[in-house]
Amino acid sequence: MYLRAARRHKDGKEHVYWQLVRSVRHGRKVIQEIVAHLGELDAEGRARATALARAITGGVGEERQGDLFSSASPAVEPTPVRLDRVRLERARSFGAVWLGWQLWQALQFDQLCTAQMPVGREAVPWADVLAILVIGRLCEPSSELHVAEDWYRSTALEDLLGVRVEHIYDERLYRTLDRVLPHKEALEKHLVKRLGELFQIEYDLLLYDVTSTYFEGIGSPAICQRGYSRDHRPDCVQVNVALVVTREGMPLGYEIFAGNIADVETVEEIVETMERRYGKAQRVWVMDRGMVSAENIAWLQQGDRRYVIGTPRSELRRWAREIADKSEWREIREDVQVKICRGPDGHESFLLCRSAARIEKEKAIHERFCARIEKGLSSLGRRIDKAKRPLDRGSLERQIGRLLERNHRAAAAYAITLSADACPAGVQLRWSKLEQWQDWAALSEGVYILRTNVTDWSDEELWRTYIQLTEAETAFRVHKSDLGLRPIWHHKADRIKAHILICFLAYVLWKTLQKWQSQAGLGDSPRTILTELARIQSADIVLPLANDSQRELRIRCVVRPEREQAILLQHLGLKLPDRLAVPKMLEV
Repeated sequence: MYLRAARRHKDGKEHVYWQLVRSVRHGRKVIQEIVAHLGELDAEGRARATALARAITGGVGEERQGDLFSSASPAVEPTPVRLDRVRLERARSFGAVWLGWQLWQALQFDQLCTAQMPVGREAVPWADVLAILVIGRLCEPSSELHVAEDWYRSTALEDLLGVRVEHIYDERLYRTLDRVLPHKEALEKHLVKRLGELFQIEYDLLLYDVTSTYFEGIGSPAICQRGYSRDHRPDCVQVNVALVVTREGMPLGYEIFAGNIADVETVEEIVETMERRYGKAQRVWVMDRGMVSAENIAWLQQGDRRYVIGTPRSELRRWAREIADKSEWREIREDVQVKICRGPDGHESFLLCRSAARIEKEKAIHERFCARIEKGLSSLGRRIDKAKRPLDRGSLERQIGRLLERNHRAAAAYAITLSADACPAGVQLRWSKLEQWQDWAALSEGVYILRTNVTDWSDEELWRTYIQLTEAETAFRVHKSDLGLRPIWHHKADRIKAHILICFLAYVLWKTLQKWQSQAGLGDSPRTILTELARIQSADIVLPLANDSQRELRIRCVVRPEREQAILLQHLGLKLPDRLAVPKMLEV
C-alpha cells in the first residue's frame, strides 16, 4: 500500500489529489486498487478524527509532552541575529518514533512497565529502555547492537523520552531483555484489558496457530532444536511460537516450544494456559489441521470445549461418497460451496467445503508435479535405452524415489516398475498414469473438511469462522517480515524468549495502529503510515546573535509535514508539535 498523487487540470490550474492505493492480483494481472481518496477534512471530519484519536490515545502523555513541546514562544524582546551564520544542526527522524511513542502511551505500557520495573539505582529507567526496544522494532527492525550504535541517535526518541544517547548502549539493551521477561504474563493480562477498553474486543472466539523461526548460529539446546521448518531452513535449529489471537487478529498471548515439538503436542498446554489466565467461559477454539489428533479431539470434548478445526487431507477419502453426491451442496459465496454432514457419533458435524479458487490452484499444482515426474521418468527411460553396459538397479530406484519425493503431491498418480531385461542396461523402466488417481483428483481438488462440535451455528457461520484463521497467519507474517522476528541471533534461552516478547509487543503496537487507521478510513497497512511519517524530521535552528559573537539562540523545531503527510495526520486526528521546549540562550 502506498500514497499516489492524482493530478487534474481545471480552469487553467493544476489540482493534486492524494490517494491511498494497494496492488491487487487478479489472475496473471496486478492492478492498483484505490483504498481511499485523501483530501482535506471539513470541520465535521476533523472533529470526528480528533475524537477518534482521543478515544485511542486518551490524551495520555500530554502532561509529559507539554514539558517537551510548545507551539508558541513566550514574549521576548526582539533579538538581532547574524543571518549569514544561521545554520541547521542535529537533524533527527521524528514522525515515526513520535507515533510509536503515542501508541505506547495509548496502551498504557509506560505506566504498567514503570509499576512492574520501578526505578532503582540505574541511570535510565528500565521502562524507558524497553519502550526504545519496542518502538525500534516497530519502526526499523534491527539488532540491539544496531539500535545502540546507529538507530537511536538518528531518531528524536532522545527528546521524547529524555534518555541521552550516551546512556543507550548494547549491554544496557541486553540487560533490559533480562529484566522484562519475568513480566510477560503481566504484560499479556494488561494487554487484554486495555485492548478491550479501546476497541470493545470480544474474546468469545480464539484463533490458534503455530509457526517456527530459525537461528543463525548456535541456540540454547533447551528450546532450539531441528524440526519441521516453515521457513524452509531445515539446516538451522529453530523454536516454535504458538500464538492466540482474536477474530480481529488482536493478540491475546503466546507461548514458546522447542523446535522439535509437533503442533499437536502444544494444544493442551496452550488451551489450559489461556483458561487459567483468563477463565474458561464458553469460547470457541479455531485451529488448523496440524492440531488435529484423536487424543486432542477427545480431550477438548471431555472438557466441554467448543471448537472448529480443519481436518487432514486423509479425511477426504472417508467422505468420498458425500463429496461425489451433488445434492445438498449450498453456495454461500460466489466461489464457495458447503455441505454439512453429521458425524457417526452424533456429537460432531463435518462441513465439506469446495472452493473454486482452490480447485484451480490444486489442479495447477497437480499438473506441474505430473509434468515434472513425467519429464524425469522420460529422461531416465532414455538413459536406460542408450546405456551400453549394465546399470545399478538400486541407484535407479533411489533416483526414482528422489523424483517422487520432490513432487510428492502427484507421486501416487503413477505405477512405476523396474524389471530385469536382456538389454545392455539390464533393466527396463515401465510407468503409467493411474486412472483412479486422476478420477479422485478431479473429485477432491478444491475440497477441504472442517469438524466442529458447535451445534447452534449455520454452515456459513462455521465456514466464515474458520476462514478467520488467516488472521493468525497474517500475524506470523507481520512478525517475520515487518518486525524482523527471524532470524534470531541470541544464544541464551532467556534472551531468545525476550527477543520474541519484544517482537510480540511491537506487533501489539502494529495492530493498534492498524485498527486506528482502519477506523479513520486509511486502509490497513501500518507500514505505509510509518514509512511516510518517518520522513518528518526535527532539527535545531542555530541563530548566532549579532550583538554578541559568543552567544547564540538554539530552537529545536519539528519540520512542517508535506501535504500528503499532513493529510494522513489530519485523518488520524493527530497534530504534530511545532518545536521542542522554548528558545534557550546557549554558550558556545
